[in-house]
Amino acid sequence: MTGVTCSICPHKCQLNEGQTGKCRARTNHGGLVRCDNYGLVTSLALDTIEKKPLRRFHPGSMILSTGSFGCNLRCSFCQNSEISMTDKAHAEFVTVSPHHLVEKAIALQPKGNIGIAFTYNEPLIGYEYVFDSSKLAKEYDLKTVLVTNGYICEEPLITLLPLIDAMNIDLKSFSDDFYKNVGGSLEDVKRTISLSAAQCHVEITTLVIPGENDTDSEMRNLTRWIASVRPDIPLHISRFFPSYKMRDRKATDPEVIYRLAKVARESLRHVYEGNC
Repeated sequence: MTGVTCSICPHKCQLNEGQTGKCRARTNHGGLVRCDNYGLVTSLALDTIEKKPLRRFHPGSMILSTGSFGCNLRCSFCQNSEISMTDKAHAEFVTVSPHHLVEKAIALQPKGNIGIAFTYNEPLIGYEYVFDSSKLAKEYDLKTVLVTNGYICEEPLITLLPLIDAMNIDLKSFSDDFYKNVGGSLEDVKRTISLSAAQCHVEITTLVIPGENDTDSEMRNLTRWIASVRPDIPLHISRFFPSYKMRDRKATDPEVIYRLAKVARESLRHVYEGNC
């Protein structure tokens, strides 16, 4: 069989038999597109919930965080490029089934663990693993968290949302051109935020990159739009540090973060400066 369309993200890759999509993690196997990174864990750690970052969802708690490899965007400033920009042939991983992941989460409850966070790379390209693990986690009253770029189609998102308690969604910029440069779409991410905020706890992160998305006017437009969804959605405004293909750039001046946070507070109730 050939020419199967992957329906998880808006790229809607047309994949021939054995072909892998732009995310490097979804392949046409016998006419069905499935994630190749199912249960292949590159990172597993017990983190503070604030590290996700989530500041208004069970503050002070811990959460078991897991990630795999691959991403459906191509950000030249990626902070986790070692895993997000690689594939199965080059990633270092261990196999952790949904059952074992949940068992691990339960075993860590005495240390303050409240559940499982899917993070580090883009978790939604491993949609089936996130779905299966989250469904099982709910049977044991574990909290489920997604840290995502928000670049997902509406139908799979709506199917998954009843299993998710909280999300941190990247809103990388409020510019269509910026999103085109990273291989995504601003409108698709805005839709994800709107749909998710109606069903679970949502916080948003914007990584501020010097000369790219650091103007007052862009921050004002971005935060006014967030406020139109819900003014109590928390926003994390974070510093960029040189990484991946932007190692020649300077880190964001902390004063820029504080200035933009002041702009953001014109519209939003909860604004947090990150990495300052």
